[in-house]
Amino acid sequence: MMDSTVEIAFGRSQLPVRLPAGAEPTIIRKVALAKLPDQALAVRHALARPVAARPFAELAQGRRSACILICDITRPVPNRLFLRPMIEGLMAAGLPPERICVVVATGLHRPNEGAELAELVGDPWVLETVRVENHFARNDADHVDLGATLRGTPVRIDRRFVEADLRIVSGLIEPHFMAGWSGGRKVIAPGVAHHETIRTFHSARFMEDPLAVQCNLVGNPLHEEQLEIVRKIGDVYAINTVLDEDRDLVYVNFGEVVASHLEAVGFISEATKIGIGRRFRTVVTSSAGYPLDKTYYQTVKGMVTPMDILAPGGTLIIASECSEGFGSAEFRDAQARMVELGPERFLATLKAKTFAEIDEWQTEMQLKPMRVGRIQLFTTGLSAEERRITGVELITSVEQAVRDSIERHGDPAVAVIPEGPYVVPVFVGNG
Repeated sequence: MMDSTVEIAFGRSQLPVRLPAGAEPTIIRKVALAKLPDQALAVRHALARPVAARPFAELAQGRRSACILICDITRPVPNRLFLRPMIEGLMAAGLPPERICVVVATGLHRPNEGAELAELVGDPWVLETVRVENHFARNDADHVDLGATLRGTPVRIDRRFVEADLRIVSGLIEPHFMAGWSGGRKVIAPGVAHHETIRTFHSARFMEDPLAVQCNLVGNPLHEEQLEIVRKIGDVYAINTVLDEDRDLVYVNFGEVVASHLEAVGFISEATKIGIGRRFRTVVTSSAGYPLDKTYYQTVKGMVTPMDILAPGGTLIIASECSEGFGSAEFRDAQARMVELGPERFLATLKAKTFAEIDEWQTEMQLKPMRVGRIQLFTTGLSAEERRITGVELITSVEQAVRDSIERHGDPAVAVIPEGPYVVPVFVGNG
């Protein structure tokens, strides 16, 4: 049998991986979805035909102010397609541009500024016309206190959003390894929530809940907290997008935040969750390429997503550029503690806390695939110390790692997931 080569997302391009002769690859991709032939027209139609809401032009009438939330640089949301039409619609309805604010929903991530902000917004006109500002979760005065949820989560949300007369979120609908699906209500919390809000529902009592998993909204405690937070805020609207592997728009809708999000999830769910009839001892995946694989922090998502098809004791090989290095200082500290204490003792320290330490939840998520099998990482980023505290095995060649895994397990079957965490393989076999 001839060698075969597959390509997986890596940085801004693809990483070719030549599989050894005799390997039996299963390539796992999303179901192919038709590209929208006219993306700008699709956005206009979505705004004019909303889900459970009045058309955008009517919603804009008589408003005193408006705030539009956009995701940060870690999400490839096509902001260039919809920000200007919405802002122009608001201005046409009589709202002056100085009363319109676009806020980058950073959560506890770093701000996006300068050239990066220009890339994120994707339209110089927007930056020249309205205020585009970052959310800072640690600035107490920037948030409005809305009380607590029934589970006791303190709800403090960015004042610019809460106090706006018209509140709009925007996002990308994709699997999320804790909240079920990204986008919609998640752009609010954690997107523009205070750090105590974020640290509460990222604590171990939520994170270790068996229903806080990818592609699940039913009974998911994180999702339920987010819905309760939305109800506390009041009327919120959303524009929801779905992209294919080429990052082209295949779906867009607009409407009431919860209803429109659920409709978008319904569209993408069956195309993203891929039933697989067996588990594999060798799984090769990515961190979805740029921008998600800019940091090791985000790379953890790619480790968690294929867990369901990784055979116990199997090998998960992930490639991630990590062009920006590790992530936050807090995440670095959490990883160092995990390596020092070991996974079990580290998890025990988390379960004793009401507030999670900032970004340690990502380390907690990394423990889940580590409990299933062996995790190997190929990266061209990260310093020697950063590599040490990943807590996983570093490799210098994906191809060699695949050959070694096949030999070690005595099984030529290899699962390859080129798009990483944007695809969710689900085991549907009997054993």
